[in-house]
Amino acid sequence: MAEQTFAPRDPDALVQTEWLAAHLDDPELRIFDCTTHLRPAEAGTNAPYTIVSGRADYDAAHIPGAGFLDLQGELSDNTVKLRFMLPKAEDFAAAMSRHGVGDRSKVVLYCAGAMMWATRVWWMLREFGFTNASVLDGGWEKWKAEGRPVSSAPCRYAPAVFTPRPAAGMFVGKDRVRAAIGDPATVTINALPSELHSGKGPSHYGRPGRIPGSVNVPYSALIDPRTRALRPLEEAAAKFAAAGVNDKSKSVICYCGGGIAASLDLFVLHQLGYRNLNLYDASMSEWARDEALPMETD
Repeated sequence: MAEQTFAPRDPDALVQTEWLAAHLDDPELRIFDCTTHLRPAEAGTNAPYTIVSGRADYDAAHIPGAGFLDLQGELSDNTVKLRFMLPKAEDFAAAMSRHGVGDRSKVVLYCAGAMMWATRVWWMLREFGFTNASVLDGGWEKWKAEGRPVSSAPCRYAPAVFTPRPAAGMFVGKDRVRAAIGDPATVTINALPSELHSGKGPSHYGRPGRIPGSVNVPYSALIDPRTRALRPLEEAAAKFAAAGVNDKSKSVICYCGGGIAASLDLFVLHQLGYRNLNLYDASMSEWARDEALPMETD
């Protein structure tokens, strides 16, 4: 049998630091820092965590020319209690337009910490019909480690016109997830750490455990801890296969705590050639607190 090769489905979806350094002056390029921090929840609140914008980090130092996207503040639906929920198309388009993203722009997204903040924005852009976006492999950590230039100058992108073209089905709710339990045509993947998936570790989302029948591919397993870049696709494919995810004809639903880490799993699955990919937006922030929804533990 011939050895299986793993060419990325979308080679332009992931860019390297070398490429970005050589294209910083491209007039159509729009670079954005998407950094967000999750801190322990404030005492007396019922929230699973406290969200801290990465704006202060951006103001101190960022990739030259880059702008900053406040994921919770301007790219989430702030009319609902749950955090990081997908905004309305018109609100998302207005934010992108303010930041200078037009229909002909090339967007590169990066963040500090885990790449999941950048992949979340990448996934939202696709939801609204914009496919000319890339994630910077290794993000801010790799850029700094290589001694590449940084800046504290403010972004100067002129406003543009972003036209949303929503793609139905890329974000799903709890009814779709519940209907998938026991469905052999669907595989549900939990991107949270294994101790949360098993139910043996403490969970700040609510009831411990996982959505029944879901398998575990932690987002962190897809990142090289030394370089902070994504692992090679053949290694990622092996991680998914070990969890029973190896049939590209199946529908895939990914979830995590708040719809962020799951986007990294989805990004890698997209590169591996999976096509029917869905993100459970509210994830365990909703599921674990709803006593009407089933939970499973080891």
